[in-house]
Amino acid sequence: MDADLFQAYLADAGRRGDAPAGAFSGAAGGAACGDLVRVSLVLGEGRVEAARFDAEGCSAARAAGAAVTELAEGEPVLDVAAIAADDVAAALGGLSVQGRHAAELAADALHRALTAAVGGGEVVADRVPGRVLVAMSGGVDSAVAALLEREAGCEVVAVTLKLWADQRTDGEQSCCSPQAVLGARGLAHSLGIPHLTLDLETEFRSAVVGEFLAGYAAGRTPNPCVRCNGELRIDAMAELAERLGADGLATGHYARIADDGEGPLLTAAADPAKDQTYMLAGVAPATLARLRFPLAELEKPRVRRLAADAGLPVASKRESQDLCFLAGEGRRSFLRRHGRLRDRDGELVDRRGRVLGRHRGHHHFTVGQRRGIGVAATEPLYVLATDAGSNRVTVGTRDELAVGTIALRDPVLHRDATRVDRARVRYHSKPLECRIAGEGDELRLDLTEPATGVAPGQTAALMDGELIVGHATIA
Repeated sequence: MDADLFQAYLADAGRRGDAPAGAFSGAAGGAACGDLVRVSLVLGEGRVEAARFDAEGCSAARAAGAAVTELAEGEPVLDVAAIAADDVAAALGGLSVQGRHAAELAADALHRALTAAVGGGEVVADRVPGRVLVAMSGGVDSAVAALLEREAGCEVVAVTLKLWADQRTDGEQSCCSPQAVLGARGLAHSLGIPHLTLDLETEFRSAVVGEFLAGYAAGRTPNPCVRCNGELRIDAMAELAERLGADGLATGHYARIADDGEGPLLTAAADPAKDQTYMLAGVAPATLARLRFPLAELEKPRVRRLAADAGLPVASKRESQDLCFLAGEGRRSFLRRHGRLRDRDGELVDRRGRVLGRHRGHHHFTVGQRRGIGVAATEPLYVLATDAGSNRVTVGTRDELAVGTIALRDPVLHRDATRVDRARVRYHSKPLECRIAGEGDELRLDLTEPATGVAPGQTAALMDGELIVGHATIA
């Protein structure tokens, strides 16, 4: 670092001090490294009207704080969203290893301040035709979605959701952890794309994780991903796209949108092995009208080749297999820590009530489960039902598992019920031929053929051919 430049930044008292009134603030660093940088931003008419900082620790942290606020002040918010640690380092004329750490802290503090502003409902930018917000998780699918939108001539802005932070889970495997935010931001900046973070952790804990825990406590098998997509994350990002002046929101999901003459509906992606319409079944048509899926016509190997051809480091990144808030932690441990669902002795019974064995808690079982029952029998046994009140688990044969009718609760229909001719009751399962019967909220699916493994709490995606025309919860 140039010594004169370094001293000039240290002497810059004009931007160091308390946060101005109405400012949004963010901090990075702390006890682990001894350095802390705080950045505060005042926004107005799509620009950073004022930027202030404070810093504790080494002189490099103070210099980096001064540099990042100088880079930000007076600039359009979306230009500020593109500022990376490399830009801070360049402003300081190059940095040592310690100085580089200070630049990373200052850049992170800046982006945390932007996160606070975005979460505060600020109008971030005026409308610009051709601008699109792309949801980036740090994985290959969302990265290629951003590439395709840019190749189509769009001005791309990236957003990553922060939904969950837990020291007992593996943030590297999650799509919405603090580590995922940093990875996605770095990837976006390497592509020259501005990056914003939307912090919905409080809402996620209540609406998604809270319902997940309540479901298991009640003996159900909830589907948190459908709820998260349909009631939280997609709508929040689409609303942010409006405040960014964007035409809409693009995601890396494998799904298509079709208009049946009455408006947009979800329909299956070109790659049936990756089709994600089930997980998106809760997204309302009004939101679909603001969505686009750049990967709709692609198969996964092609997506990876596009990423490799572009030199993206995530081209071969492994896909996460767990729920984001379970990443690296077993369900049993998670339920015990967060839901107070501890092991307790209970009865395994058959349909006639005969005790066949014992178990360690109803919440370890789901309807249709075969493994882990722990009872010897002349033919395989499956979980038929769980009773939270009595902590009793009922098991039986595959024939006993089969049902011809599925009761529904909380149904949402976007088209007339008479159009429903199929339903998918598990992710990637084969749709079941059926028709809807009943009235109002008292609906059921009458199946053409008996089905097995239909678990209370799961989502039923209601279909007209390949179109998703509604959804409900299996009761």
